[in-house]
Amino acid sequence: MNKHKGIIRGINGNLLTVEFDGNVRQNEVGYALRDGERLKSEIIRIQGNRAFLQVFENTKGLMVGDAVEFTGEMLSVQLGPGLLGQIYDGLQNPLTELAKQFGFFLPKGVLFEALDSQKKWQFTPLVKKGDVVRSGFWLGEVSEAYFKHKIMLPFHLQGEYTVESINNAGDYTIHDSIALLRDEKGETREITMNFNWPVKIPITAYRDKLLPKEPLITKVRIIDTFFPVARGGTYCIPGPFGAGKTVLQQITSRYAEVDIVIIAACGERAGEIVETMREFPKLTDPKTKKSLMERTIIIANTSSMPVAAREASVYTATTLGEYYRQMGLDVLLLADSTSRWAQAMREVSGRLEEIPGDEAFPAYLESRIAEFYERAGLVELYSGDQASLTIGGTVSPAGGNFEEPVTQATLKVVGAFHGLSRDRANARRFPSIDPLDSWSKYESCVPGELIEYAREFLFKGHEVHQMMMVIGEEGTSLEDFIVYLKAEFLDSVYLQQNAFDKVDAATSPERQRYVLQHIYHILQKEFQFDNKDLAREFFYELRQKFIDWNYLPMESEDFKKQEKLINKLIKGMGEDEPGV
Repeated sequence: MNKHKGIIRGINGNLLTVEFDGNVRQNEVGYALRDGERLKSEIIRIQGNRAFLQVFENTKGLMVGDAVEFTGEMLSVQLGPGLLGQIYDGLQNPLTELAKQFGFFLPKGVLFEALDSQKKWQFTPLVKKGDVVRSGFWLGEVSEAYFKHKIMLPFHLQGEYTVESINNAGDYTIHDSIALLRDEKGETREITMNFNWPVKIPITAYRDKLLPKEPLITKVRIIDTFFPVARGGTYCIPGPFGAGKTVLQQITSRYAEVDIVIIAACGERAGEIVETMREFPKLTDPKTKKSLMERTIIIANTSSMPVAAREASVYTATTLGEYYRQMGLDVLLLADSTSRWAQAMREVSGRLEEIPGDEAFPAYLESRIAEFYERAGLVELYSGDQASLTIGGTVSPAGGNFEEPVTQATLKVVGAFHGLSRDRANARRFPSIDPLDSWSKYESCVPGELIEYAREFLFKGHEVHQMMMVIGEEGTSLEDFIVYLKAEFLDSVYLQQNAFDKVDAATSPERQRYVLQHIYHILQKEFQFDNKDLAREFFYELRQKFIDWNYLPMESEDFKKQEKLINKLIKGMGEDEPGV
């Protein structure tokens, strides 16, 4: 053995015990060598002269005594122009290119360059000779999709650098030198348009990290109004299987007011990931009228892939999100599902024979989840621009049990909780976010008094509904029954949303405030009915008119006509005009 080689002394699933000489470090990348194959792995523990490596491939065929080659580098991703529109695996291999070369079944140990090294980009310099720059400063820009992709001084270069020369505007590949810099010691360094960065180290090349306050508009009414997400904030979507987590994420990624969307499919079923890959290129971005895929990156890691790659996919997606945030853009990262990542941690922890925590999850589960969500944030860049990375993660608790460790660990660190309800999903009330259990610490785009009054009615209506299930409708007073009908009306016309209607699928903040103000007056209004049948008939008619209203563009004449019909119906049922 030499300084950079080791010998496999034990194999347990995808965990290798390797004896080595010389120096290695935590999270260093190694390659297990067998019959010409190079299986990528990562050091996750070091004990004396033995290192424990998790392999990102199937270890079938490896034998005790095989060699392991250490690289001296940490698990990293390649950053540069050409990332948008790509579909990668957890190790940033472009799956489209792999499929072109190898077909449906990918061989082990194959690694491709993440970015196209042959493509030329139209480079425009943003600095001049003599300028002083530091890590994260913009040296130039190229056009990527409809964004200006900033070419930055690599984040690992510390201290100040003086620009000795910068290329003129022109076409260059990512490996061409575009600038020559001199550091404080007088040494020069060539800069290209791409560089590598370790995925487990947060990117902090900015002036300040700010407190998220401004709402991130998703155009989903129940989220924006009642349980908002802040730009640069965090939120989670726990829910049982089949409750609509993936669909809600797809709707959010399509209509949310962000620049870049990154989807980390870590351990989800292959069918769902394939559906996402097929649908996104067909979907039209409402802002640009082009393919939604042009501003999306998908990190695909199915449940059938090795468990170690799930963890890599989460960190890879987060690093790409931080990279685009450095360009002054607003990024939304959707991780689906963090439960699969936690299960992978539990499996590796068991093989390491660590002391288990609750439900056999590792004792460090909470800290790992917290480290992931803490990489979100609103930052002020050196240029003075503000940019954000918002992280939303789904959780798939077994049986919809929100008391299990992954959900509880997530709730301790996120700013909003969108709990999905099996009962609402079965009743086809979508989005199936439970309005009684969910919460948010962020400010809404709708006045607070309207929200509080509406939520109070939802709770009252729920209490009456629970009472009706015991004593029946006949034992319920007319007054309580009207409260129940008002709560159901609010649920039907505002909380529920039709994702298949091009108008109702996305509701602007202005429209949300306008419509909720009307609903607020209806909830406040004292209606008098002679009996429950008349009350039910009135609210059913009112509900249908409101739903029709939701399908009409706000600036249209039909919208105004429908509003007049609603006002006429309400006016005819005032407290002085009892129903007949």
